[in-house]
Amino acid sequence: MSLAALPLALVLSTMQAGAEPVVPPSGSPIRTEQAMPALPPCPANAPLPGAPADAPASLDQGGAIVVTARPDSEPGDPMLQLNAQSFEVVQDVDEALVGPVAMAYKDAVPKPVRHGIRNFLRNLTEPIVALNFLLQLKPGKAAETVGRFAINSTIGIGGLFDVAKRDPFKLPYRRNGFANTLGYYGVEPGAYLFLPLIGPTTVRDLVGGTIDGLLLPTVAGAPFNDPYFTLPAATLSALQGRIQIDEQLNALRNQSGDPYMAARDFYLKRRQAEIDALKGRVQYPDADLPFVNPGTGRTMVVPVAPVTPSVNCVPVGGL
Repeated sequence: MSLAALPLALVLSTMQAGAEPVVPPSGSPIRTEQAMPALPPCPANAPLPGAPADAPASLDQGGAIVVTARPDSEPGDPMLQLNAQSFEVVQDVDEALVGPVAMAYKDAVPKPVRHGIRNFLRNLTEPIVALNFLLQLKPGKAAETVGRFAINSTIGIGGLFDVAKRDPFKLPYRRNGFANTLGYYGVEPGAYLFLPLIGPTTVRDLVGGTIDGLLLPTVAGAPFNDPYFTLPAATLSALQGRIQIDEQLNALRNQSGDPYMAARDFYLKRRQAEIDALKGRVQYPDADLPFVNPGTGRTMVVPVAPVTPSVNCVPVGGL
């Protein structure tokens, strides 16, 4: 797949026709209404209507198009070009393999069964979530998480049903891990990375996620620490994540001027929101909102705001 920038549409507003003229009686003077003044011509060096305010002039005297290239690096993303190439490779693999397989899985497995698998795998992570709430000195949240784990493991039949989030318990699932604990105590994210099989991450999140991954099999115990379980579990989690973001992923690819930048910025904002929630600055983000990357078991929603250009002049010579 080639990820090209989406051209910005040029939109011109049309004037509505006025009311039908009234024919005056014979001999009466005919009154005419003066038409609205036409839009003035755009200056020669002005950008076309609808272009971004900081966009360069589209054409020079020689007819050359000025293109602004993606920078080689940015603060917080020192390996921007390498990350962007990795992102594009993942999208190509997704279009060719992961997406079709995920859609086949969706068609073959009923939704209640898929959600039951998701709930079961999520329930196994609750001890890690509770432990990190304790490390963050939040015993109340830790107790709620332990309560969720107990309720769903028993009444929810081993976690297949998320009974705890419903009445009368009302205990929602909250993401948490060692990366959040590091962020809570002021550890900066470090460089942004987009890695195959992992997706978007930062140095801090990579370290924290590695600790989670090493500790989880120990906490879960047998048979959940056996590769015969962990590999199929990771595959099913990835497929469910890909199903969850299909619509948003298509919007990201088709409506974002730079899908890599949009995905990166959303990931960083979402992660910061989770850290801010731990510090009481914002509410906890909805854990059921997809938010990371296709094909990795982690998902992402990137809201795409429509562009509404204003028109206050007419290009000389028309469009």
